[in-house]
Amino acid sequence: MKVALQLAFCILGMGAVTYLLRLSFLMLPERLQLPAAVQGALRYVPVALLTALWAPELLLQKGVLALTLDNARLLAGFVAIGVAWRTRMTLATIVVGLVFLHFFDWVF
Repeated sequence: MKVALQLAFCILGMGAVTYLLRLSFLMLPERLQLPAAVQGALRYVPVALLTALWAPELLLQKGVLALTLDNARLLAGFVAIGVAWRTRMTLATIVVGLVFLHFFDWVF
C-alpha cells in the first residue's frame, strides 16, 4: 500500500508541475514578453520532441544502431515518412506505417 500511495503522489506531483509550467506561459503579464529569439526557438520544440521519440525506435535494435535492410522498423518508418510527406494525413501515416511494420516484420 505504501508503494501505491507513493506512486500516486509522484504522478500527481508531476501533473501539477506540468500544469503550472504550461500555465506560466499563458499567464505571463503583457509587459513581460519573451524575447523574439526565444519565441522563434519555441517553434522547433514539437519537431525536436517528436524526433527524439521516434528516432531511437527506428534506428536502434536491442540498443545497437541498425541501419540495415532487415530492420523492419526502419523500413516501415521510411514508408510512413513518405506517406506523411505526400498526403499530410496523420491517420493515413499511422495506418500505413503499422501495416508496413507488420508486413516487414512478417517478411524478415
